[in-house]
Amino acid sequence: MQIAIYGKSLNNYNLEPIKNALAKLEDLGSELCIYSDFYNLIKPHIQFKNIVSVFDNETNLRNKANLLITVGGDGTILNALPLVKNTGIPIVGINTGRLGFLANINIDEIDNAIDLIFEGKGLIEEKTLLRLETDANLFGENNFAMNEFTLRANETSAMITIHAYANGELLNSYWADGLIISTPTGSTAYSLSCGGPIVMPDSQNFVITPISPHNLNVRPLIISDKEILTIKAEGRNKKFMVTLDSRSATIEPHTELTVMREKFTAPIIRLPHHSFADTLRKKLMWGLDMRN
Repeated sequence: MQIAIYGKSLNNYNLEPIKNALAKLEDLGSELCIYSDFYNLIKPHIQFKNIVSVFDNETNLRNKANLLITVGGDGTILNALPLVKNTGIPIVGINTGRLGFLANINIDEIDNAIDLIFEGKGLIEEKTLLRLETDANLFGENNFAMNEFTLRANETSAMITIHAYANGELLNSYWADGLIISTPTGSTAYSLSCGGPIVMPDSQNFVITPISPHNLNVRPLIISDKEILTIKAEGRNKKFMVTLDSRSATIEPHTELTVMREKFTAPIIRLPHHSFADTLRKKLMWGLDMRN
């Protein structure tokens, strides 16, 4: 099996588990291809048994892997997504971070996870993505996101007015600090921290969540992801900030932004004993009585 490895950091906490995982993958006959920056971090600490190749862009990765393992947290998967794009390469996330909804394989599960994946028991979930289109072509070929699109003020703390349309019909003019449009995957991220609802992964919805709205009766809204959303912002600011997951750009006032469902999906592998409901209970500590 051709396996790509992507990571961004190395520390005493994750070094030994990473060494053991890479050794096991080599013992199983895997051809390893490691993200160049991560390879430079681990090279002084690991003696590879076989020749290892490196990659640093989507073109390098496309023909060198049929599985991508990320080492980090959910943010690491989001950072790796532009490298995977529409290649269809499944992603499995090893969690060395904190919460981990996407990267939900803990360090102590790595050995068992590798066995299950090589036995073909890993389950692939196709994660919906959203796409942003603008005349300015803000993000080039990486104009998609797994979690969310956001629009916020860039220079001052003054509120902004955001006009949102669905299929050409005005939904609302939000007077707020900003606006989030999230996928079901992103409903447990920034949107949740701003009061948005949790949406089941296969719901085929977008969640529109205002950031600190001035009018308290303006609430998050769930709509079909078949809707095409048009967003425009105005206010005292000369610039506004647009983000797709962890990538950001600035725009002028009244720039028209179009958000829609992306044509391709992101295949994420989960283990058979993991489920979204189980992850919610564990990560958000649902059902626990802290008095006990």
